[in-house]
This record gives sequence, C-alpha cells and structure tokens, in this order.
Amino acid sequence: MKHPLENSLYTQFQYEANPQAIEQESFRQIRKCTDLSAFSTDELQVVMRIVHSLGFPDVAQNVRFSQRACDAGRKALANGKPILCDVEMVKQGVTKRMIDTPPLCYLNDPKTVELAKASGETRSMAALKLWGDELEGSIVLIGNAPTALFRLLEMIELGAPKPALVIGMPVGFVGAAESKEALWQVHEALGIECITLVGKMGGSAVTSASCNALLRCNRGEYY
Repeated sequence: MKHPLENSLYTQFQYEANPQAIEQESFRQIRKCTDLSAFSTDELQVVMRIVHSLGFPDVAQNVRFSQRACDAGRKALANGKPILCDVEMVKQGVTKRMIDTPPLCYLNDPKTVELAKASGETRSMAALKLWGDELEGSIVLIGNAPTALFRLLEMIELGAPKPALVIGMPVGFVGAAESKEALWQVHEALGIECITLVGKMGGSAVTSASCNALLRCNRGEYY
C-alpha cells in the first residue's frame, strides 16, 4: 500500500524530519552566530535555549544571571522543590518527563478570581497570595505578567519566604522592562538568585525554556 503522501505535491519539499538532528543543527548554528564567551557552562545552556526560543542571537547580550543562579536552580530542581508559574503557558512549557511533580499555577483558581475582584488588582498579582509556604526554596517562573514580578518582589521585601531561584522574563510594553530591571537591581539586597532578560523581550516560551535548560543540565544533557 502506498503512503498517503506518496506522489503528492508534498514530496517536492526537502527538509530534516529527525528531531535529534534538528536540535543538534539548531544549537550548532546558535554557537556559530552567537557570542557566548561571557557565560559559564550551565549559563551557556540557558542562553542558547533563550536564543533558540526567540530565533534572535543578539538577545544573548541581554541575559543576566545572579552569582549562584544556575547552581541554586539546579539544586532546587534536583530536590523536587515546587515550580511556581505565573500563567498556564509557562506551566505547560516545562518538560514534564524531567520532573516528578507538575508545576503549579493558580491564575485560574476560583479563589484568585475572588481575590482580584475584591482588591481591584490583576489576577496574576492575586494568584501569588495562594503560593503560601510553597514559595520557600521554590523555582519561580514569571514569563507573562510584570505585575506578578513586582508583587513577588514586594512580598519578599515584606518577609515572605524566599524562592531558590526566580526566572523573571515577562514580555511586553507596560511594566515588563521595568519589572525585570527592578528584579536585577534588588535581588542582592533581597537575598535571592535570579535569571532575567532585560528589555521588552521575553515571554512564556523563553521562561519555561530557561527552566528546561537547568533540568537538562541535571540530566547531563549539554549542547
């Protein structure tokens, strides 16, 4: 029996279909066209994933790592600490085969909706009130909502438990660049480790990809 695409117009296209080959060639090209000289071994893996997600080599110069960011993140992930996400897209982007416990996101929790209506703030801000004790030693992934990142910094300043690592990369034109700059400026004073992407660029994909890079490092998967 003939394959349904045999002799069809689709056979005119020549392209790589092997997923491993695609990934290896992608990272070969990224190394070739991106200045990665400033990064440590683990940082390099994160930066390449960010470049891969955005398709923009020059973004590498906008990535910032606190002194122990990768070490703290890898340790927390290896110990199965909670992964807390600002939106569902970030949650869905974390590679599930590499973790034992699903990431958490309370954006659509009925309690979050009630809290946001009562306070007149964004749901992304209100959702953080449900993180509670899960925040301590966790990995926080904020890829969409600048208000969530600002609120997190406020909470920590007021004495909330500290996460092991904050990956803060919200995207947008209102508050995104400012929230990431705030994270970078105060992380030492607050005593937290962070990875961020300064400027307006960012998003759910690069945020979850950064976490996935650390998970891969824990498994010895380096490119």
